[in-house]
Amino acid sequence: MTTSPTGTINVIDLFAGCGGFTQGFRGLSTTPRRSSSPFRTVGAVELDVAAASTYAANFADEAGGTDHIFSGKENGDITKWDPGQVNADVDVILGGPPCQGFSGLGKEDEDDPRNRLWREYMRVVNALHPKIFVMENVDRFSKSREYTELRQALKNAVERPDGQLRDYHLESMVLNAADYGVPQARRRTIILATRRDLIDKHPEKKPLTHPVATHRKPEKVRSGSLIDVDEIFPPWVPASTVFETTPKNTATTELPERRISPLGTELPGAFKTMDLHIGRNPMALSLARYEAIPPGGNRHDLPRALSTESWWNHHKGSGDVMGRMHWDQPSVTIRTEFFKPEKGRYLHPFENRPITHLEAALLQGFPPDFLWCGSKIQIARQIGNAVPVGLARAIANQVYAYLKATGQVEQPIRRSA
Repeated sequence: MTTSPTGTINVIDLFAGCGGFTQGFRGLSTTPRRSSSPFRTVGAVELDVAAASTYAANFADEAGGTDHIFSGKENGDITKWDPGQVNADVDVILGGPPCQGFSGLGKEDEDDPRNRLWREYMRVVNALHPKIFVMENVDRFSKSREYTELRQALKNAVERPDGQLRDYHLESMVLNAADYGVPQARRRTIILATRRDLIDKHPEKKPLTHPVATHRKPEKVRSGSLIDVDEIFPPWVPASTVFETTPKNTATTELPERRISPLGTELPGAFKTMDLHIGRNPMALSLARYEAIPPGGNRHDLPRALSTESWWNHHKGSGDVMGRMHWDQPSVTIRTEFFKPEKGRYLHPFENRPITHLEAALLQGFPPDFLWCGSKIQIARQIGNAVPVGLARAIANQVYAYLKATGQVEQPIRRSA
């Protein structure tokens, strides 16, 4: 096992995707003079090769290569992955196990095998015994059978022959990315677990807690009892901050002709975020629908001739279908099919088109120079599945402050001239 360089915190990212969590942690600067993050990724596990290639394109150089990135069916399948392949002491484990079985979209299926992948996450925790682990999932996860089982396992200190799960204190909270300056309303269950020996080392003998919100919903800011909060907590960041920076129209429907193979599999890429302003070729009916929907409107604003029988006959249900994003509010949750307005409120606030991959990536907080690998659909899936970068950074800041308070971060030795 290798140890961390002075002041460095070793991290593993499970179910890493394109690297939203890692981007947030790697983008943290702890002091004005510090040029790099204290967090160092020593392992990333991702089944999808395209997503893992995006991860590699962005983070391999800083790590000195791709040896720490485990991808594909052979190496990136968490159910087969051996944590012993990580040649370093691990301080923090991050990850968001797939959540499709209880995402709230359509009929929920608690027996969906993907819901059980949290057990694999805990298997890795059990093997590597990090100081802290962070688990992200949809807001409904906190009310799921799987979450109840997780809490019960830790509460009862379930013994395993090789187990140390009882050594962790769990804190769970549903956070909204908009509360942390992300121009997107995205509610997620964030589980923070602290190894109990660290609690004893904390000056106040307390575990890691969730980050305090930095922004507030405008209605709360303006309400009587919080009238002065505006000076402390600015209002949510609206989607307009993104749309003001992107071209009104799209010049192409295709990605540039490039190929890359950062992990041995050739894929389209790498594309900068700014390359992703690609449109679609809507049919005449779709374009007529877009034109008929006013700012802030949705399918309910369509005349019968442009509606569908299902939309016309069902006045209840989601008002987001075929809806325009609000200019002066955070966007709705960016999902994997954001380029299809029939899937949600994904029309541009004013233009007669869906939002582009560029706009979706910016709403998720990815920087303009972030690199992407894969087809249009693969990249859309990566964007929609990612942890918002701003939310990840808020968590990273909280984790760093806690590890520093408990004496887990060695300060560099200042040498005299």
